[in-house]
Order: sequence, then structure tokens, then C-alpha cells
Amino acid sequence: MIITQPDFGEFFFHRFKSGDELAFERIFKSGYRQIVGFCDQFINDHDKAQSLAQEAFINLWLNREKVETVNGIKSFLFTYARSGCLNYLRHKKVANKYQDKLLNTKEADINREVLESFDFHSIEVTELEEIIQRSINELPDKCREVFVMSRFGNKRNKEIAEELGITEKAVEANITRAIKTLKSSLSDYFPMLLVQLIMQYLT
Repeated sequence: MIITQPDFGEFFFHRFKSGDELAFERIFKSGYRQIVGFCDQFINDHDKAQSLAQEAFINLWLNREKVETVNGIKSFLFTYARSGCLNYLRHKKVANKYQDKLLNTKEADINREVLESFDFHSIEVTELEEIIQRSINELPDKCREVFVMSRFGNKRNKEIAEELGITEKAVEANITRAIKTLKSSLSDYFPMLLVQLIMQYLT
């Protein structure tokens, strides 16, 4: 796999660092497919590869001030994608010794691919979950309770209505309100492009 560097000038890079959403969108559009392809070739799961790529871009935005050079953008994205792939492979159930060997081979391939291509930057990428949880905690009590039961408790609207003693329409209304509120809250931290990606995980 040939990993190319983005053709971004210093002015554009500083716009991105300062929080310019259009600059970020250009980075996303120019690199998203490449990061998906990188992940997909190792984990052989296109949906998961897309998820890992989205997480990489979300965390790039969160940590943009820590990226020191134009080349550091791709370094960050591939480093994060590499970690995601390795974590996925390590947690994937392995049925036999052959698969164990295959797993180790894939890990080695990912390590070699990235190590040969980039100078690494030490960057923390752990803010996303805290921001999402904070936004959920700020929802009105009933709204939060319904949303958590639905999205994290995997309960159907009918089950939630019966447990809370409310109508199914009230459940739907609270979920809709929660989604609308979360979109607004997350927009304080992320460009709309990323808010849409994050909401895919929550809805």
C-alpha cells in the first residue's frame, strides 16, 4: 500500500489548527478513503474499517492543536488507525492456533506498514468519550433516562414505556429531544461533519 502525503500549504494547515471547519472537511475528504482502505486490508471488515477511520478523524479534530506539522496530520491518522486495528484484532475471538498465527502476522504487517512510513508524534486521543458522556449527563432527567435505556440498554420503546409508566409516544418524544439536544451540544466541540458521524454511534 502506497501512503501519500497531503498537498496542504502552511496557511491551510494553520487554518485547520485554529479550528476552521472547511479546512478540516478538506482533510477528511482527501484522506477518509485512504484510512478506510488501510484498516480494511488488515481486518477484512469494511464496516469496522469505516468506523475506525471515523474515530481517527474525530480524534484528529480533538487533538489538532497538538499536531505540529502538515505531515503530522497523516501521521496522526495512520497511527490512530493502526492502534484501532491492533485492538480489534487482539479482541477478536480466535478459534485455533492457525488463526493465532494469522493474527500475529496481521499485527506485524500493520506495525511494519506504519513504522516504515511515518515519524510518530506522541498525542493523547482520549477526549471523545468524556465529551459524549458529559453531553448525555446534561440532558433533562427523564430525557436522559429514556435515551440511555434505549441506546445503551438496548430496550425497545414498548419496554421503556412499560418500565417507566409512560406512553410509547412519550418515549419517542424524549428520544427525539435527546438526539436534537446532543447534536446541538456536540456542535460546540466538533464540526457538523463530525457531529453527524458521532450521532451514527448514538442513534
